[in-house]
Amino acid sequence: MAAAGTPPRGTASNSRASRRRNGPRGRRPRSSPTVSGSLAGAALTPRAPTAPRRRRAAPLWAWAAVLAALLITAPLASVLVTAGSALLAAGGGQAWAHILRTMLAELLVNSVLLSVLVGLMAASMGAIAAWLVSTCAFRGRAVLEVALLLPLAMPAYVCGYAYVWLLDVAGPVQEAIRAATGLRWGQYWFPEIRSLPGAALMLAAVLYPYVYLLCRNAFLQQSVCLLEASRTLGHGLPRTFLHVALPMARPALAAGIALVTMEVLADFGTVQHFAVRTFTTGIYDAWFGQGDRPAAAQLAACLMGVVALLLLLERLSRGGRRFHPTTTRHPPLRPVVLRGWKEAAAILACGAPVMLGFVIPGGTLLALMLQSGDPLDARRTLPFALNSLTLAGVTAVLAVLLGALLAWGNRLHPSRLRAGANRLASLGYALPGSVIAVGTLVPFALFDNAVDAWMRARFGISTGLLLSGTMAALVFAYLVRFLGVALSAVESGLTRVKPSLFAAARVLGRRPGQAVREVELPLARGALLTAAVLVFVDTMKELPATLIVRPFDFDTLAVRVHSLASDERLAEASTSALLIVLVGLLPVIALVRGMRKG
Repeated sequence: MAAAGTPPRGTASNSRASRRRNGPRGRRPRSSPTVSGSLAGAALTPRAPTAPRRRRAAPLWAWAAVLAALLITAPLASVLVTAGSALLAAGGGQAWAHILRTMLAELLVNSVLLSVLVGLMAASMGAIAAWLVSTCAFRGRAVLEVALLLPLAMPAYVCGYAYVWLLDVAGPVQEAIRAATGLRWGQYWFPEIRSLPGAALMLAAVLYPYVYLLCRNAFLQQSVCLLEASRTLGHGLPRTFLHVALPMARPALAAGIALVTMEVLADFGTVQHFAVRTFTTGIYDAWFGQGDRPAAAQLAACLMGVVALLLLLERLSRGGRRFHPTTTRHPPLRPVVLRGWKEAAAILACGAPVMLGFVIPGGTLLALMLQSGDPLDARRTLPFALNSLTLAGVTAVLAVLLGALLAWGNRLHPSRLRAGANRLASLGYALPGSVIAVGTLVPFALFDNAVDAWMRARFGISTGLLLSGTMAALVFAYLVRFLGVALSAVESGLTRVKPSLFAAARVLGRRPGQAVREVELPLARGALLTAAVLVFVDTMKELPATLIVRPFDFDTLAVRVHSLASDERLAEASTSALLIVLVGLLPVIALVRGMRKG
């Protein structure tokens, strides 16, 4: 019961509630109507219904972006349709049974084993080097931090060609061993370079930078408190790396290994030169060696299934665990100064991958070029370079334009349909060039045959091949393969552009196209340039799609290197190989500039 003179709770005399309701010092605001008058009328008068806000319809260009994304996925769908129809057709079951008996097990085992070996070696080299340059201080650290990116410029098949020339039976290393010991071949032991472990070492030597880049960023963003707590508890650098830093960097490590695995499954030149049968060589042999296109499509579908399974297993293995620190308030990272044998071990661990993946093969190619080089003169070698530059330039421009169209379409008019179409258009980068080549030629051939049949029936004229075996088909295959690279780079750049800038431009009277052109496009110019450089270099190095889709008598630098190396003319292939390496240095320079700014 309330005390005398104290008003009960909840009454109008409660001071704070009364002041909030009636204004300061109990005065009623002038605009407040009386209860008996207009307030009752306002309460009884229904409010006029407001029209629901209409969602602004997406313009035609946004729907064109969705259509372009779905068109990019057509080769992937054609592979599945061709493989399924061949399996259901008469005799398709027997052909598939023959594939199962003769080659599928070998191709699957070799592909999986090669991926596992390369993944383990690349993860070891990349993660250890990233940990050392991120947390330790030793002589040459600044140089090695940049030099560890150099193997990105070296295509795997070019690195393999150099090591085969160097370490094969007739190479200078074994010749020096025989001259020094007086032994003949077969009387001494020497590891066979043309083998599955040899191919795995070559691939790991040039692919570890994927793991290195991602793990380095992950280590630099980790909480210093966790690392110092581990060292306070008596753990040294190795135990802190294994038990604290590496588990926290698991998403970055898994993403790097996934990229390495995709590149291994897509490789053709290295595994063919090292006599390792994988899915890519099986598809090429079925298409060209046996002329069995349904079998090639079925093998391509199997490879697509392997890639999808690997990606699904990696995603499921994460579960619901989180790997980020619980706080970002921590002191800056203090590198651990290394001395003595620890410093020597760190220099060796960071320098060995650079020597293996860039210095030794690059020096070998340079020596071969100075010794003999391509027998063709510059006038006959120039067309190969022009073909490569033309294809790479056209593909880079189209990929950036299409990637920008897809990215801005989903940014300005977001929807599940556009987001899903963009993800589908990015799947091509996870598939080998041989799969995309098969998927490109099948629908193009159907289109050419349909047009030719219609022209014959109507006008009695044969049109022949309009798209198949042309540069248009080759550029389309490149777009399917590398559009994901351009789209990822553009989307990453747009995430750093504040949406409020676009809104401010709209408030100032700019139309959406003008706001994008005058505000967002200049801010995303660096991302567009990065996308163009990455697609340009990847196109220069692409081999399996070029071999299958290219027009007749149309050779690129990659095809020139492959044809000479296949004929064991490795010294003559050095000139074209070095040109590809020099072009591959462009993204390395861009990455180095980004690292110094970041």
